[in-house]
This record gives sequence, C-alpha cells and structure tokens, in this order.
Amino acid sequence: MPENLIHCQSCRALLNPELESDSVEVPEFMPLQEIESMVDASPNGHYVECPDCHRELRIHDKYAGQRVKCKFCNGGFRHDLTGGSVHVVAVYTSCPHCSQELRAATKYLGLKVACRHCDGKIHLLQK
Repeated sequence: MPENLIHCQSCRALLNPELESDSVEVPEFMPLQEIESMVDASPNGHYVECPDCHRELRIHDKYAGQRVKCKFCNGGFRHDLTGGSVHVVAVYTSCPHCSQELRAATKYLGLKVACRHCDGKIHLLQK
C-alpha cells in the first residue's frame, strides 16, 4: 500500500494527484475460521443400578447422600456415590451448545468429548 495517502475529511475521496482510485489495492475479504470452543460441563445426575432388582435408575445429583426408593421394586437405598454401595452405570448432562441431553459412561469423566447431536466440544468434569 502506498505511503502518505491523503483523503478528503468530509467525503474520503483520494486527494493524491499521482494516485488513481483504482491504483490502491484493497485486500480481498477473508473470513476468519471459527475457533472451536471447548466448554466445561458437569454431570446433572447419574444412572445407577438398584441394589435390589438390578434395574437402571436415573437419579439427579440433588438427591446425593439421601435415601431414595427404586420405582420398579420400591426397594430403598442411600444414593451415596463415595461409599461404593451404589453401582454407577453412566452420567447425564445437557450439552452446553445445543441443550440436548447426553448420556456418557463414567470412563469419559475428565476427558474431552464431542456431543453426538451437534458435534460441540465438551470437557466432562468430575464432581
């Protein structure tokens, strides 16, 4: 680009007599590639196995540490994830990109994964 370009302050017309308006090359517009963002997501709850009937139950994290009842066999147990009395099968969370619910095996906690609905990049946090 030439040095010392002089433009009119009101209409921005080029005032350099030696330059023509078409002699100044305007660079072609190049859109920037979108940066893939990695968003943290923590589980909203767990899929656990009932200790009595061994059927799978979906339990929200707000019930952690409380006594819950199986909807299939009415067997009661404490939803305690640290004690090892409950077998956690998977976790569930909402995708921060598309808001669809995702189910993920516990082996993916702490790893970077992609949403199966929108292919959004997610870092599944451990609680």
